Amino acid sequence: MNTTRRFWLSLMGACGLAFGLGMSPLPSAAQDRDLLVFAAASLKNALDEAAAGYARESGRRAPTISYAGSNALAKQIEAGAPADIFVSADLDWIDYLAQKNLIRPETRVNLLANRLVLIAAKDAAVTLAPIPGFDLAAALKGGKLAMANVDAVPAGKYGKMALEKLGVWDRVKGSVAQAENVRAALLLVSRGEAPLGIVYQTDAASDPGVRIVGTFPEDSHPPIIYPAALLKDADNPAASAFLSYLRSPAAKSIFEKQGFTVLNRSLSGS
Repeated sequence: MNTTRRFWLSLMGACGLAFGLGMSPLPSAAQDRDLLVFAAASLKNALDEAAAGYARESGRRAPTISYAGSNALAKQIEAGAPADIFVSADLDWIDYLAQKNLIRPETRVNLLANRLVLIAAKDAAVTLAPIPGFDLAAALKGGKLAMANVDAVPAGKYGKMALEKLGVWDRVKGSVAQAENVRAALLLVSRGEAPLGIVYQTDAASDPGVRIVGTFPEDSHPPIIYPAALLKDADNPAASAFLSYLRSPAAKSIFEKQGFTVLNRSLSGS
């Protein structure tokens, strides 16, 4: 393990760098885990399960996975964080790293797709569908609209674009409670701190404290695509093996169970 990699893993473990999700910090033994994956916050449930499946099938140790907004992860990688694999929640942030020659372009794959939804607390008496001109401002009743950061985090950017396309952004932008990632926005609604929120369909399915009020039209925002790639300095054979596993039939069933759409076929073509 090179000095830069050892420094970053030590720093992440010492600081409990969980990238703002309220999750457990990287374990103190992170320095001994050669495979490090940086992944969008919305992937947590599915990717945790996929990592466990990979460990069972391969006999290798499960990778250490650090979750956050794709923007935060990309900036950490740019600063020298020693991740082996990056899985983004949009194309922009992996393009950002590609432009800086920080990924291996031949390994890049569009792995998954998702949908954008409007959520409320499970027991809230809200009936609202995201259609052109829908009265979102009135439905908030003076409360906040929980969204991931609308300028940087993919879920927030998609949400803002959808609201703009539907003609309601200007009426609600002053009521937006911006969170550092999509799971943090989800928690604001689940905990009753915001009456409504915009998250991915898979996030809503992961939290029994919320329900989906409506699904945004697909033409109201760009397609929600999760690309993955090995990073330029990844030097562990396990990185290629884990990325291959994410494209396998076993991982496909995991992702689909969590509500994702799998975009690629397995490496074997099956």
